[in-house]
Amino acid sequence: MLRAAARFGPRLGLRFLSAAATQAVPAPNQQPEVFCNKIFINNEWHNAVSRKTFPTVNPSTGEVICQVAEGDKEDVDKAVKAARAAFQLGSPWRRMDASHRGRLLNRLADLIERDRTYLAAGFPPGVVNIVPGFGPTAGAAIASHEDVDKVAFTGSTETGRLIQVAAGSSNLKRVTLELGGKSPNIIMSDADMDWAVEQAHFALFFNQGQCCCAGSRTFVQEDIYDEFVERSVARAKSRVVGNPFDSKTEQGPQVDETQFKKILGYINTGKQEGAKLLCGGGIAADRGYFIQPTVFGDVQDGMTIAKEEIFGPVMQILKFKTIEEVVGRANNSTYGLAAAVFTKDLDKANYLSQALQAGTVWVNCYDVFGAQSPFGGYKMSGSGRELGEYGLQAYTEVKTITVKVPQKNS
Repeated sequence: MLRAAARFGPRLGLRFLSAAATQAVPAPNQQPEVFCNKIFINNEWHNAVSRKTFPTVNPSTGEVICQVAEGDKEDVDKAVKAARAAFQLGSPWRRMDASHRGRLLNRLADLIERDRTYLAAGFPPGVVNIVPGFGPTAGAAIASHEDVDKVAFTGSTETGRLIQVAAGSSNLKRVTLELGGKSPNIIMSDADMDWAVEQAHFALFFNQGQCCCAGSRTFVQEDIYDEFVERSVARAKSRVVGNPFDSKTEQGPQVDETQFKKILGYINTGKQEGAKLLCGGGIAADRGYFIQPTVFGDVQDGMTIAKEEIFGPVMQILKFKTIEEVVGRANNSTYGLAAAVFTKDLDKANYLSQALQAGTVWVNCYDVFGAQSPFGGYKMSGSGRELGEYGLQAYTEVKTITVKVPQKNS
């Protein structure tokens, strides 16, 4: 999805988001209701200039929900032109004070939560524009557009590289990137076992494992390794996979067929490279893109599943001896988005949180976020930050104005 996110100041920004025996998993009783399937520019719905569309597939069933307008360069140009006009000096948005803008943003958030048709409840035309499309077409047009001052991207490291190149070869627009991760989750031998097992399970399996900061390298100290593995396997086996519209469901389908097949490929690679498959590892339904909650033990640092981002419900558990050892192994990654440590020892918690090369470190918890707390990664996990004051800096410009004050002649 492509979204014009002109906000927080005069800099025009655009953001795009890039995702046991087989059992019958109950699917929704009906297809999701379709509110809109067009491009949103200047507070109006439009067909794509090319009139092309692409299918949106229900991952629970593999069936097409609807056809969505496919934005391309011409549609991006229209959206950028509308956003530029909305940000001109004297426009309604530029005349609006910060408190009024804040109310609009909160109202928009409320409407998104309610899943209503109209997502832009009072925004001047052009401030919010939505162009559905694909990376090589609509995405590339945004990244290289001369009239876009800021791009924020959430997605793969490979695509992030392409965006930086495109931005640098156009108007040197600012780029912030929230990319992949292979986040270490360190379980010390003095951790609260029940809590650590549940939190490590959540850290990996949340959102079907499709989470950039997932705790996908679970390091467990050797003293408690066997017990932790046993409990983690039992928890994974109890995980409820099924209809995402059922409140009892813990895990729904993967986002699409491509990701579904990619995850199954990683599972096969893990088995071939010698990791011990302890549970799951297969397809969880007779239709749709459901994968069984999967746990690998005896994982070694050099294995593919320990190095590459799987982005699926596949837990890898690694054994370590000392705190110094685990720091080196945890940091031996091209990624550095997040990390966590579970321990009752405050000294260990402080040492590890300072030593780990990650943009966010959680202590005795996981996936805890606040609007005031910056989020972003080290190394190949991206550049820049979202949220907090650091998250606003990339959307504003600093200006120095020097005025000569006339001196009265005596």
